Amino acid sequence: MFEKVTKIAQEVAAFDISNKEQLEQFRILYTGRKGQIADLFDDIKNIAPDQRKAYGQEVNKLKEQAQAKFTQALEQLDASVGNFELAIDFSLPPVPHTMGTRHPLSVVREEIIRIFERLGFNLSEGPEIEDDWHNFTALNFPENHPARDMQDTFFVEGDMLLRTHTSSVQVRVMENEKPPIRTLSPGRVYRNEAISARAHCVFHQIEGLFIDENVSFADLKQTLYYFVQEMFGKETKIRFRPSFFPFTEPSAEIDISCLICKGTGCNICKHTGWVEIGGSGMVDPEVLKNCNIDPEKYSGFAFGMGIERITMLKYQIKDLRLFTENDIRFLRQFESL
Repeated sequence: MFEKVTKIAQEVAAFDISNKEQLEQFRILYTGRKGQIADLFDDIKNIAPDQRKAYGQEVNKLKEQAQAKFTQALEQLDASVGNFELAIDFSLPPVPHTMGTRHPLSVVREEIIRIFERLGFNLSEGPEIEDDWHNFTALNFPENHPARDMQDTFFVEGDMLLRTHTSSVQVRVMENEKPPIRTLSPGRVYRNEAISARAHCVFHQIEGLFIDENVSFADLKQTLYYFVQEMFGKETKIRFRPSFFPFTEPSAEIDISCLICKGTGCNICKHTGWVEIGGSGMVDPEVLKNCNIDPEKYSGFAFGMGIERITMLKYQIKDLRLFTENDIRFLRQFESL
């Protein structure tokens, strides 16, 4: 066994370390947890009891020598990399600086905001980590109600969660402001969904809220008619389909005529000629009560849509994952925006 220690000590002393690859090889062979020196320590159990102390001293001495050589070589290599005269070839041509581009989601978000600002909507923001009251209960999602299953939620701790919609911001606005309220709430939201070309666990929503006296469904329809024509063009048609949302009654899905086939039918619209862009409805009186607003005096409407969905329709993007992959080839297509 002592001969084995001597042999490895000679190998350590003779090992040449002149680059990072050789340094890593030295670490694996000798100083690593599965290296030859570690094996020597494992062999102590096979040494005669009266020789174990001397053997252990020799192995410890070898370990210190190997570690010292590794540390010295590492410092020398780091110093050589830090020497710019050695690391940089000044004869090489320069790398041209390229400008970045605005992300298409940011472009569409700002365009949506500008359209609704012309109708008198202001902006409101809230926390992305939200409590159960603002995200669910105040919006007419009772505890254990089946409607909570509509959204797969990331829970943080206790009743804290990652918000599943920006409707929680609207609740905070109604709690802290008196009608009339006309606000727009853009932001990032989270849902526990499998990532695919049509879905993601992180995406962006923008939701609108209008509370005042004598607000009707006709006001909601005219607001969204204006938005669709400003966003997608005067020739774009819009329709409302009856639906269900716990926080609005009545509720309606918002569809627009397909921008790809112009309503004639294609794979994008599943040959219906229509594409869904969001949901809407009249604010449920119970929601107004929860926010200390008198439903006998005030009424209102709310709507919401995904910014990714609007962007995909506007620019005919077929894969939702492109927005988060930071592929420069994809982003450069929007340099002119």
